[in-house]
Amino acid sequence: MGIKIAQLISFCIGGIMISALCNELLLRFSKSLGIRNKNDVFVRWSNESKPSLGGVSFFVVFVFTAIGYSIVFEDNIFHNIKYIGLFLAGSIAFLMGLADDAYNTRPLAKLIIQITCGVILVLTGVSVDVFHNYTIDSLLTIIWVVGIMNSLNMLDNMDGITGTTVFFILVTCLVSNWILLDFNSNIWTVCLVAVIGAIIGFLFYNIHPSKLFMGDAGSQFIGLFVAFYSIESLLNIGHNLNHTNCASWIGLVITLIAFTPAAVDTLTVVINRLKKGQSPMVGGKDHTTHHLVYAGFKDIGVWYVFVSLGAISTLLSISLINLVKLGIVLPILLSLIYFVIVFWLLYRNTINHQVSDKR
Repeated sequence: MGIKIAQLISFCIGGIMISALCNELLLRFSKSLGIRNKNDVFVRWSNESKPSLGGVSFFVVFVFTAIGYSIVFEDNIFHNIKYIGLFLAGSIAFLMGLADDAYNTRPLAKLIIQITCGVILVLTGVSVDVFHNYTIDSLLTIIWVVGIMNSLNMLDNMDGITGTTVFFILVTCLVSNWILLDFNSNIWTVCLVAVIGAIIGFLFYNIHPSKLFMGDAGSQFIGLFVAFYSIESLLNIGHNLNHTNCASWIGLVITLIAFTPAAVDTLTVVINRLKKGQSPMVGGKDHTTHHLVYAGFKDIGVWYVFVSLGAISTLLSISLINLVKLGIVLPILLSLIYFVIVFWLLYRNTINHQVSDKR
């Protein structure tokens, strides 16, 4: 066990170092490439032009992890069909995001590529198992992938928010695997800890006052990555438990708790925009993060709020996984009270402090 943990820590530290180095180089050499907010300051919170290339480090770490794992463990990971799916879908998501950072691609084109990423995961054996029907569950998987990729992209509206939220979700996935499965230095665990390291390395440059943004290259890739691991480690968690009769709803509730910060923000924005007859997919300064600033919080204060929510969501999710493993199911339903409270507080704040299009 000690050797395994040491190996994982090494990959995590490697992810941090590669990410930090990559972001430092991008920051030094990018003058106009990846610069955002020149013509879209209306929908961007920061009015200062900064490189939107921070997310490149996620993909770089992801690729280097595959190479490093193959060398260290002498294992050809491309014999694994699920990994092929993750690698292919992740690469497409990254390239699509990179193109959007450079050329502002059309929303329909992005949606088609996101759907393609979901289809790739389904065809390579990654799918939610809610209704135990291949067609319905495959459709739900695609919807989940598209939803998470867009949700995290929408949440990437203020310094440090998306990176921090993703960090806590991935930590929840890691601990879930540790609790329910053998804690092995396999490609899934190694890849997960390395990308967690990449997130940490990125946050050095993204926490307020940020030096660079994640960009769509980062949000699209990490959205796909989070969608994949949340399916394997959270949504389908019932398959690793003895409660097969309630496996589906156990996974759904625990996933909702783990995703509370992102889910509450997306749900709030969708409700408020639909009430105004606006498209939920158009950018704007009407997120829960923005409304906290309108309520008097400073940017760093908003980040502290989301750090707290992320930490609580992770601790609660992990506690629920432990309880369910022991055969205690009732707290799962009671945990929904937490989600309702967080949603009500943040949603009510958006009603009390109406959006202002001008800062």
